[in-house]
Amino acid sequence: MENFIDELNYRGLIAQYSNEEAVKELLSTKQTVYCGFDPSASSMHLGNYVMISLLKRFQKAGHRVVALVGGATGMIGDPSGKSKERNIQTKEVLEANTESIRRQLEKYIDLSDPQKGMLVSNFEWLGHMELIDFLRDYGKFFSINYMLSKEIVKSRLEAGISFTEFSYQILQSVDFYHLHHTQGVSIQLGGNDQWGNLTSGLELIRKLDGEEEKVECMTCHLILRSDGKKFGKSEKGALFLDPKLTSPYAIYQYFMNVTDEDAIRFLKIFSFLSPEEIEAIAKEHFAAPGARIGQKKVAYEVTKDLHGKEAADEAVAMSEALFSGNVASLKENEIEELFGEMKKPLEGPMLLEDLLIYLGAATSKREARTFIQGNSVLINGEKVTDLTKVIAPEDAMYGKYVIVRRGKKNWYLGQF
Repeated sequence: MENFIDELNYRGLIAQYSNEEAVKELLSTKQTVYCGFDPSASSMHLGNYVMISLLKRFQKAGHRVVALVGGATGMIGDPSGKSKERNIQTKEVLEANTESIRRQLEKYIDLSDPQKGMLVSNFEWLGHMELIDFLRDYGKFFSINYMLSKEIVKSRLEAGISFTEFSYQILQSVDFYHLHHTQGVSIQLGGNDQWGNLTSGLELIRKLDGEEEKVECMTCHLILRSDGKKFGKSEKGALFLDPKLTSPYAIYQYFMNVTDEDAIRFLKIFSFLSPEEIEAIAKEHFAAPGARIGQKKVAYEVTKDLHGKEAADEAVAMSEALFSGNVASLKENEIEELFGEMKKPLEGPMLLEDLLIYLGAATSKREARTFIQGNSVLINGEKVTDLTKVIAPEDAMYGKYVIVRRGKKNWYLGQF
């Protein structure tokens, strides 16, 4: 465990420590650490996975982890990172989201033994707390001046912040205090935007239990791309952990398209490869510009860790089929994944040149014939140069798909 913090720092994961030396001292023996997850959506995204993977690293280092789902605080709304008040969701939606987040966390964290890891919802202790008890037992320990000094609140003062969201940091502090006493939690983890909430939790515990209480906190960097843009956003939006919302192939492709610098940086952040393995990959990666060695490795590792080896292997096969043009081996779901958005219905047999025009692969019969005669048209992976060729349902893959490739990168899909 002695080199654990050094490895987290090598990976560029930790942004702030309440006291780095005290954290190192705590982690020299087995500790219980916790991190909270907000059920404001039905699925977490890749940004959340940074925190999940951090919990996994603590487990692998021999520590016990507690993953908290904010079943109660989700009803309030965390003001961090928000420019305006969050719309409060119904209890039914939050309950469904909480259960969905629970299932995702169970997939990634080892819960086979409570001494290794456990899941809790703060609704268990916050959901039925009386208002007077909240104000008397906890609210009196937070001065307004102290709360206003937190960046998490200061950033919202100009636009306005309700008392509801203002009280969020007290509720999160109560979580830390409760878990410290019931589960022996000594360290809280969070994103860098949570620093104010985490340190408020430390303050509460030390006011109630004494200044010498051994509790600390640490935050993880909010991950940005090398160009400074927010990480985890594709052209279609957030990259979710739920494969029904974001497919394994979409995750794979996202990482295949990152920069050379980000490929190695993301290997450090997301993968569970050792520092020695990462350095060897980096050396090979930068020695062969254009080979995309780092991108291939990080894309595979992240997809495998999120969705399993079979899904990662399938994503590789799909990517290679697209690159080589050998689409004949694709499964039905893979065809839909790769080309579904460009799909156009086919009513019946069509002359190839008319098909090219209909799908948008050519603008005129003359251009279509030029493409066909110039060996640049493939139907379902097979080159076609016959100007009299008629494409019928019997030519289709699975009796319905006609995948057209024109040139190296132009793809079209027709469906009978």
